[in-house]
Amino acid sequence: MGPIRSHLTLAHSADLPMPDRLKPVAIIDIGSNSVRLVAYDGLTRAPTPLYNEKVLCGLGRGVFSTKRLSDDAVRRALHALGRFRVLCDTIKVGRIFVLATAAARDAENGPAFIKAAEEILGQGIELLSGRREAELSALGIVSGFHGPDGVVGDLGGGSLELVDVRGSTVGQGVTMPLGGLALQDLSGDSAKKARKIAREHLKKAEPQLETMRGRTFYAVGGTWRALAKLHMASRNYDLHVMHGYKVEPQDTLAFLDMVEKSEANALPDVEVLVSEARRPLLAYGAVVLEEIITIGRPREVAISALGVREGLLFEQLDRETRALDPLIAAAQVLNDQRARSPGHGEELRGWTDRFVATLDGPETADERRLRHAACLMSDINWRAHPDYRGEQGLNVIANASFTGIDHPGRAYLALTGYFRHEGIAPEKASQTLRDLAGPRLLDRARLIAGLLRVAFPITAGMEGVLKRTPLVIDGGKVVLRLPAELRPLDGERLLNRVRGLARIIGVDGRVEVG
Repeated sequence: MGPIRSHLTLAHSADLPMPDRLKPVAIIDIGSNSVRLVAYDGLTRAPTPLYNEKVLCGLGRGVFSTKRLSDDAVRRALHALGRFRVLCDTIKVGRIFVLATAAARDAENGPAFIKAAEEILGQGIELLSGRREAELSALGIVSGFHGPDGVVGDLGGGSLELVDVRGSTVGQGVTMPLGGLALQDLSGDSAKKARKIAREHLKKAEPQLETMRGRTFYAVGGTWRALAKLHMASRNYDLHVMHGYKVEPQDTLAFLDMVEKSEANALPDVEVLVSEARRPLLAYGAVVLEEIITIGRPREVAISALGVREGLLFEQLDRETRALDPLIAAAQVLNDQRARSPGHGEELRGWTDRFVATLDGPETADERRLRHAACLMSDINWRAHPDYRGEQGLNVIANASFTGIDHPGRAYLALTGYFRHEGIAPEKASQTLRDLAGPRLLDRARLIAGLLRVAFPITAGMEGVLKRTPLVIDGGKVVLRLPAELRPLDGERLLNRVRGLARIIGVDGRVEVG
C-alpha cells in the first residue's frame, strides 16, 4: 500500500468549457468479467446515471492459464462496445472515457484487442495499471463516503486492488491476482485451493492490511455487491440500497463460510438476486473477503456502489467542487428540480440553524449536515396526492441514489420527510426504519419534522417569509414570532403545530405577534 500521498495529480473540469461540463458524460469500463456503459447527467459532485448497461463477456476467463483472451469473449466484448458507441451518440454524450483493466492488461493478445476496440469506439482507451486502478477505486470511495477512513478493496474478475484512504488522502495501491475469474482459473475451480492462494497473496500484504485494524474496509466490485444482496436477504433487511450497507465482520464470517461450502445455485434467494453468470464467482469473492477480515480485523465492512468509474469522474472535478459534501450536493439538485420554491429549502437551513442554536445540548457536525439535507428535500414530493405524500416521500428518499450517507442517516432523512406529512407520533412510521435510525436519530427526525410542520403553514412552501418569522426557545418556551403584517396567519392550527414541536423537547409553546 506504500506511503500516504497527500497530493494527487488530478485533471480539472474547470479546464473544459462550461457547456461541456453540463453535457452528459459516459464511461465505458472494459473489465475482466463485464463490459459496462454508464452515462451520467454531467460532471458534477453528485452525478446521476442516465443510463447503465452491463454485458458479462468474461474476458478474464482462462487468461492466467492460457495467457490469452478467448475468441468468443473478444467477439462479445467488441459487439458490446459497438452497441455502446451508438447509445452514446443517442444520448448525445459530450465526452466518453474508456478504461480497460486486468484481462486486457495481462493477456498476450490484449494489445490486439485494445486496438480493435479503439477502432470501433473511434478513440483511445486508457489501459489501467494495477496501481492506477487502485487509485481510482479509492477516489470513488472519497467521492461517495463522508470522511472515509480505512482500506479500499476493489475485487474485479482478474485482480484485487487494495489502497488506504483517510479523508481525501489516498495511499499508494497494490494489486494481486485475486479476482474471481483469476482465482477460479488458478485454483482449478476449487474454493479450498482458492483459499490457500488468497492467503498466500494476502499474507504478503499483511503489513498494509493491519493498518485497517479498527477502521473500515470498503468493499468495491460486483461480486461483493452480490454477496451483500444475499446477506441482506438472510437478515430480512428491508432497505435494499446497496451503497453504505455495513456489516459486522465477525458476524459475517459464518455467512461467508456458508457461501464457500455451498453449491452456488442452492444458495437461498440466489436465483432472484444474482445473475447466473455471476453465481460461480460468489465462493471466490467470499474466500477473499473472509481472508481480508481475518488478517485485517476491520471494525466494519461497508459496501460501495461506487468505484473506478466514479473515481475517474471525481478526478475530473476542480478542487472547489471536489470539496463539496456529496449528500448536500445531491439534496440541492433534488431541491432545485422538484421543490415548489427552491429558495425556501435554502431558507429552511438558516431558519432551523437559529432554532437549534437555542436548544440545550450539542448538535454534531454530521447531524447538522443531515438536517440541512432534510431541509433541502422537505418539499420534493409536493406534486403527489396529499394523502400519499408521506409514504411516497419516504420511499423516494429511502431508495434515492444519493451518496455520502450511511443507512441510519438515510433512515433519518426518510423518517423526517414522513413525519413532516403524517405527524410526529413515532408509532406511525416503519419499525424497520425506526430501528435502523436508532433512538438519537429518530428523536432528531421528529424534532426537525416538527420544525418543518411549523414552517410550511406560514410560508406555503415559498421563499421570503422565514427571515421575518424566527422560531426560537426563549424563557423555557418555544416561541414563534410573527410580524404584525402576518397577524392573519395566527390561529389554532399554527399554535397546535408550535405546541406539538414544543412537546418533543418537553416545554410549552406560543405564538407572538407584533
